Amino acid sequence: MQTHSTPPKAVVPHTYISLRRWELLGTALFNLLIFTLLIAYLFPILYIISTAFMESAQLRDRNAPPYPARQVRFEYEGKERMIYNVPYAEGQRQLALVAPGRTSSEFVDPQNPEAGLIQWEGNWRILVGVYEFHWTWENFNLLFRSLRLPQMLKNTLLLAFITEIGVLLSSIVVAYGFARFPLPGGNFLFYLMIATILIPENVTLIPTYYIFVRVLHWDGSWLPLVVPFFFGNAVYIFLLRQNFRSIPKEMDEAAMLDGAGPIRTLVSVILPQSWPVVITVSLLHFFYMWNETRQAALYLSTRRDLIPISFGIQNFQSLSPVINQLEASALLIMIVPVLVLLLSQRHFMRNLVITGAER
Repeated sequence: MQTHSTPPKAVVPHTYISLRRWELLGTALFNLLIFTLLIAYLFPILYIISTAFMESAQLRDRNAPPYPARQVRFEYEGKERMIYNVPYAEGQRQLALVAPGRTSSEFVDPQNPEAGLIQWEGNWRILVGVYEFHWTWENFNLLFRSLRLPQMLKNTLLLAFITEIGVLLSSIVVAYGFARFPLPGGNFLFYLMIATILIPENVTLIPTYYIFVRVLHWDGSWLPLVVPFFFGNAVYIFLLRQNFRSIPKEMDEAAMLDGAGPIRTLVSVILPQSWPVVITVSLLHFFYMWNETRQAALYLSTRRDLIPISFGIQNFQSLSPVINQLEASALLIMIVPVLVLLLSQRHFMRNLVITGAER
């Protein structure tokens, strides 16, 4: 009689299981580290958002929660009474304070006010209140009443638009020249331009101020903020040049065979393939102009009708030392660049990949 034996099952090596566990453990620890660093990095932003919607009374209460909240109140005998967590032998009770005292206080039970007053021995100041989630727009209302935000927003957008045109036109032309034309000493000029990025702004502050104010008499106007951008920006030129060099030169040669000149090649061949880097440069410049305060403080301090929004809110912060109003104004300044970046992050991230792919 012939018997059929079943083949033995494959046994997973113990070493493979151990390596698999170590891999999962390492991935979990790495993700935990990343999330911990992310929370630590975002904590100041979360604090700004939370404080901006707090009432001023909450900032003076040391027992208040870190999120926007207010102490629960109960109306008794025509007055609003604060509710506290009152400790008793049988446990804590949430009672409304009626008659505070140093050694003893009287409370009333909000669930059963008909029972009358409840005596409690102790200093009521050590009690912790009962809080409920509550946020307010009053800080932003005060900000809008104190500042001419529409006018300052209009100034900022107009400044950003004018300088955006100037810096894009000049930077694109210079970057195109560095990327496509064999200029005499072109590499030296390019490295010299890059070296200007390393010069601190404080070094050139006094000479430029002297020229703009004492020589050209541009004080009290937008000209010191606008004109320099029509001569390009070293960082933007570098980004554009890197992107232009990643485009094959054969496309330029094909356009030249069709009779296109350098300008036509730039407009019809180079720029259509470089929209991500152009958008990135536009975003970087918009963020810079949105946060501009130093140049505005130098040249526009005497013209309150021309100041941009960041400089105007900076002045408001120096005059309003209340922390929730400071955080509300900071949140107002921060929210616009974040929204712009979120709406255009696809082009921004794409350019970061393309720019690093230089041939």
